[in-house]
Amino acid sequence: QVQLVQSGGGLVQAGGSLRLSCAASGIRFGLNAMGWYRQAPGKQREFVASFTTAGNPYYADSVKGRFTISRDNALNTVYLQMNSLKPEDTALYYCSFISPPSVYWGQGTQVTVSS
Repeated sequence: QVQLVQSGGGLVQAGGSLRLSCAASGIRFGLNAMGWYRQAPGKQREFVASFTTAGNPYYADSVKGRFTISRDNALNTVYLQMNSLKPEDTALYYCSFISPPSVYWGQGTQVTVSS
């Protein structure tokens, strides 16, 4: 059974940094299939960052150059380092694991950036 447990997040001023973690269990292989999404109030959930099948990170244009996705295979954990945060980054952040046809989600972590 796949479980994704998130930690991190919180309240930060614009220009600050936060790091999110997502610890996965029940996944033997395929951390490349993990990623991050976010959902702001009144908006649809949107893609933030993930890995290609070759293991290279890729990002939404809105976070490119500011956010970094990484993983620790030994800990089965994926991270999202968020720097130069902006008020428009305020959202509920979710980690995901995609194993077609299923998609698994973490419990969500609030990130609030004040101006």
